[in-house]
Amino acid sequence: MSGWLLLGLPGALYAAGLVEAWIGIGLFVGALANWIVVAPRLREQTERLGNALTIPEFLANRFPRQALTLRVISAVIIVVFFAVYTAAGLVGGGKLFETSFAGLFGAAGMSDYALGLWLTAGVVLAYTMVGGFLAVSLTDFVQGCIMVTALVLMPLVVMFGPGGSAGQSLTQVQPGFLDIGFGLTAIGFFSAVAWGLGYFGQPHIIVRFMAIRSVAEVPKARNIGMAWMFVCLVGAIGVGLAGRAYAVRNGIVVEDPETIFIVLAELLFHPLISGFLLAALLAAIMSTISSQLLVSSSSLTEDFYRLFLRRNASERETVNVGRLSVLLVALVAIWIASDPESQVLGLVANAWAGFGAAFGPLILLSLTWSRMTAAGAVAGLVTGAAVVIFWIAMEWNTSFLGGQGVYEIIPGFFAALAAIIGVSLATEPAAEPAAAPNS
Repeated sequence: MSGWLLLGLPGALYAAGLVEAWIGIGLFVGALANWIVVAPRLREQTERLGNALTIPEFLANRFPRQALTLRVISAVIIVVFFAVYTAAGLVGGGKLFETSFAGLFGAAGMSDYALGLWLTAGVVLAYTMVGGFLAVSLTDFVQGCIMVTALVLMPLVVMFGPGGSAGQSLTQVQPGFLDIGFGLTAIGFFSAVAWGLGYFGQPHIIVRFMAIRSVAEVPKARNIGMAWMFVCLVGAIGVGLAGRAYAVRNGIVVEDPETIFIVLAELLFHPLISGFLLAALLAAIMSTISSQLLVSSSSLTEDFYRLFLRRNASERETVNVGRLSVLLVALVAIWIASDPESQVLGLVANAWAGFGAAFGPLILLSLTWSRMTAAGAVAGLVTGAAVVIFWIAMEWNTSFLGGQGVYEIIPGFFAALAAIIGVSLATEPAAEPAAAPNS
């Protein structure tokens, strides 16, 4: 879970109230379903079908008739949407430095926001390029410990510390602030909970299922992961709600709701504790950026370089190409994130929808439906990504038919689902590997 957990989600709760908690609820349910449905089946099939290292490679092994097409299209989708997703994390780093060190580096000829982008990218690139998958996994664990501590500590201090809002009813902030259904329409509800659909198609998440030691380890990993997620989501919601009440009570103006965590950290804590909390935010950003860069690098290396340029490349050559790929994707992400007006939650929403619609139905059906064909897989992959991009381009995610916008993952996911089923039923199944039995 990236910097949106400490920036985007608290910002949404700060601005609109408890109704935005439906995003967190949808994500929690989606993550749990992902662990139950996808994780054991994907781990079993990965081992049985050639121990693939990337999602494109797994799909190629699962549907050998369209192996080349699936690898190329899925790799392109991964690189494009991960550039956007990585940009969201870098925006978080830029906002952290802009809010915490306002004007400090202006004399150097570089804005605090731009400096934050480059420093965040530089640190992540350093350990990702040198340490690879193992370094990312180990640092993720440490970063997760820091994040969960911060998300437990912050709401408690805001509510019960000096100047806190425990004595003031949150309902006085604005009408319906604590009403989870206040102003909620059917479109708004489905757009919020539909975030959960995205979990089935996030390459940087499901690639961890492929790498787990064995299927027997899945339940333990699921219990740890879901417990961590529950605590962090509740903490992030608490930061947004309590932060809004604190700001109102103390007359504090927060120009950008997504910076409420940073503002509270600096106002309420000793500089040493404040530094720890800001480190937690940076950890959230870095943990996801590193995973995304690693998956992008693997796809560029395995599904482009080795497939078209150097099929027999040595291990050392492959590692060097992977490092170069990490650098290239990071530079593109920095360019996307260069606008200081960028919103973390908006960029994450776009990338999350792209992956969820393109890969979600494809992964689900490839693991559970033996009648699925290679042609259906290609159709679903292309349809999901295309519908999401078209929906965003038409700005129907902000306003649809003159009314409230519809989150792009909804049309993309179900269009891809229909395409896979329709094309699979219309084409003859080849001698492709059968789907694994229920685990």
